[in-house]
Amino acid sequence: MMAHHRLASAPDTVRFGMFDAAFDPVLTVNPGDSVTFECVSGGVEVMPAAGSPYAIPPALRAIHDSKPERIGPHILTGPVAIAGAAPGDMLEVRIEAIAPNNDWGYCAVRPLAGTLPEDFPERYVSHIAVDAARGVCKPEWGPEMPLAPFFGTMGVAPPAKYGRLSSREPREHGGNMDNKELVAGSTLFLPVWVPGANFSVGDGHGRQGDGEVCVNALEMGLTGTFTFILHKQVAFEWPRAETPTHYILMGFNEDLDLAMKQALRQTIDFITARSSLTRVQAYQFCSLAVDFRVTQTVNGEKGVHALLKKGLLF
Repeated sequence: MMAHHRLASAPDTVRFGMFDAAFDPVLTVNPGDSVTFECVSGGVEVMPAAGSPYAIPPALRAIHDSKPERIGPHILTGPVAIAGAAPGDMLEVRIEAIAPNNDWGYCAVRPLAGTLPEDFPERYVSHIAVDAARGVCKPEWGPEMPLAPFFGTMGVAPPAKYGRLSSREPREHGGNMDNKELVAGSTLFLPVWVPGANFSVGDGHGRQGDGEVCVNALEMGLTGTFTFILHKQVAFEWPRAETPTHYILMGFNEDLDLAMKQALRQTIDFITARSSLTRVQAYQFCSLAVDFRVTQTVNGEKGVHALLKKGLLF
């Protein structure tokens, strides 16, 4: 029988800005189970000042007060192990629901970061009101915008040979992909690198434009429900995803041109594995029918994602 679990962010259930194959899971579930993660977001440097109309969630304050070890920028809830998962397997992560759990978020520019660090050398933090009931957000300086929540960071434990990694860079274990297509109703597929897979999630985004050019989206607390399906011995090396309308292939590299090439090669491989097209025919098909978008340009490893519309080939 499938079970449902709940995991809240707390000092003993989060890691601040890091993935590591050596981390013990805080929860173990069976394949087919679902987990609701209550995630918080933000370091002390972006919290609202005293007297602000925005309250710091108690769970977030407790994490800050515990002074956790920190490497990267994201508070990650987990890891959650899936019983029976082993290297060489594929973990299917069905994103069932995502909703705001806070009435504000933030967007920050910081020195030496972003796509134009030479143009914007000063820290600038905006706190943004969120109206979950109406599905909108509004910065003090700008227009009201619709929410489109997703988690910027979702990933399994990386290969053990990498040791401890910052959560900043997306890699073959997933991580900080910042792919705004991964909303509720979509599915993420991740290669398994360690026993249990050890899935973590965080970096809630209320909305984001492709590119995420200033470093941040609308960073905020989100609650998400995921169902975990295990596929034994399905060989692939890079995350991919699926929405109700599109297949998504991804590339990550510090060079945007090389990220594009990786996403394109992943797409050609995906097409030829599922159709009778040759590689050169799949290459031409990509030029005719596949959209390649810049996912983000700010995480060290830049991202490109390909959108292949369902029904065109298969």
